[in-house]
Amino acid sequence: MTETVASLPRVSQSQHDAILSAPRTSDDHRRLMGELSVMDLLEVGGQGTRASLNWPVTTVAWNLERCLFPEASAAHIAGYNPQIVLLSEMDKGMARTGQRHTTADMAAALGMHFVYGVEFHEMDLGGKTERRFCEDDFNAEGWHGNAILSVAPFERVKLIRLDDHGHWFVPQDGAANAGQPRVGGRMAIAAVIAVDGGRACFVSTHLESAADAGHRDTQMQVLLAAIEDFAPDLPVIIGGDLNTGNHVPNFDWRKETLFETARQAGYHWDANAEGTTTRPSLITLNPSAAMKLDWFCARGVAVSDSLILPSTDKTGRPLSDHDAVVSTFRP
Repeated sequence: MTETVASLPRVSQSQHDAILSAPRTSDDHRRLMGELSVMDLLEVGGQGTRASLNWPVTTVAWNLERCLFPEASAAHIAGYNPQIVLLSEMDKGMARTGQRHTTADMAAALGMHFVYGVEFHEMDLGGKTERRFCEDDFNAEGWHGNAILSVAPFERVKLIRLDDHGHWFVPQDGAANAGQPRVGGRMAIAAVIAVDGGRACFVSTHLESAADAGHRDTQMQVLLAAIEDFAPDLPVIIGGDLNTGNHVPNFDWRKETLFETARQAGYHWDANAEGTTTRPSLITLNPSAAMKLDWFCARGVAVSDSLILPSTDKTGRPLSDHDAVVSTFRP
């Protein structure tokens, strides 16, 4: 199990200075990650409403693109009565989201427990369109990561690192990471939770956007191996932004090999409605294309219903550049 804490430690001024002055190499990035204890910790908090989950389990997976509006985002999915919410791109202590702990605020609004882990320490305020939301010229903590919300408590949790080479730290060809320098890497959070006298494993993940299909396939292999070690023989529900087709010809998700990789490991992709899952937002004003990036991947469970929930609120305001995916699972 990963060590859990009530609040993630902040980066000290000396650590911050060391990050800013370090050479932008993979070796230096790995060294910096090893010096940041937060990269091995998960924060657990919140209060749920049940002692355990009950089949069928309605689950939402949503990339909230920083989570500009925690309460509105919570209200947007509340009517589906999810027992589990798998979140990615959640800020904590970032100027662009008012220095808020967006995961904790969503969990409070929904009456749920939460577990939160860091993908990246943001070295600056974010991209150009994000900076207009900043009232401060600093980040109080600078965390950006993934989370799981649950109406029932977590029995055990695990942070799964999918890479450490510094994809958003080392300058990339084509400047894919320009304007958003970060320390960290893609990751997943796995949680075992009691369900009707048994147990199931729920996983929130986010695969690399600025990479090719082979890179994401490797990340999927790492993820599935870690889950097998953490929760062998348990039903597993993985949800998140897999960035499928983000950098292949014509943004075609069908070119990704990770789908077959998961099938060969005993998983299925039955819990996914047809249609794309991205849209223009207040941050992503002009996306390159409408893409299908967000998925459920599961083993040991069947599916009752699946849908794509548009991420615009009742006023038409986009809450994210990703729509949420919703599915109901049963044994």
